[in-house]
Amino acid sequence: MSGTVAPDLAPDARDKPSLPCHEVPLLEATTENLQGYGRLVSDPQACEIEIVRWPAQGWRAVDPDTGDQGGTTEGIFEFRWDGPTLRAHNASVGAQNEYVLGWSCDPQTVDTQAAGSARQRVLLWHANYHPDGGQLFFPREPGAFVAPLALPGDDVKPDDFVAFWCDGTTGLYIHPGVWHEAVFPLSDRQRFFDKQGKVHARVSVDFGAEFGCYLAAPLPQRP
Repeated sequence: MSGTVAPDLAPDARDKPSLPCHEVPLLEATTENLQGYGRLVSDPQACEIEIVRWPAQGWRAVDPDTGDQGGTTEGIFEFRWDGPTLRAHNASVGAQNEYVLGWSCDPQTVDTQAAGSARQRVLLWHANYHPDGGQLFFPREPGAFVAPLALPGDDVKPDDFVAFWCDGTTGLYIHPGVWHEAVFPLSDRQRFFDKQGKVHARVSVDFGAEFGCYLAAPLPQRP
């Protein structure tokens, strides 16, 4: 069952089977379309990160002004394409911060794909949310990117995900509890200023293990 064992967030493609793909619809990231998911951000220094108070364990309430003092952490979140594999490194958090987000082809064919082959989509194997706080991705270099998101709720399904296309002139802020798997650049490499809750609690879903599919998020130049 999901959540009983910490997932390996940098899996070898050879360990991932060939599976059907669930196509994720694509929307342009606008103020209206992002309602409930988050918002566009033009000034990263002025972006306030929501921090969620530690939940009460029973009927007694958590004392006011406690349980939400963990603060935030920030740093560079770098994404790079290694042939058909999308890798990422998050300098904002400790512990495991190297990720394999997905592949532009069937993972079982990764070793046979040319390094310069066209990337039209990402096959996403995993997503997560942070119950302790929101997260900001603000591009350090110009370039469009895509972010697959789903609204909060542990009973999430592949059908709940929508991919948002961002033109790269603004950043993307994601509310606490919103399902995501970082962001997907269209260029070979892109760096983002990342700011998020310092507790960095993570709740995961493995699409292959739970639903027998990968999410296929499109990577168009324009939506």
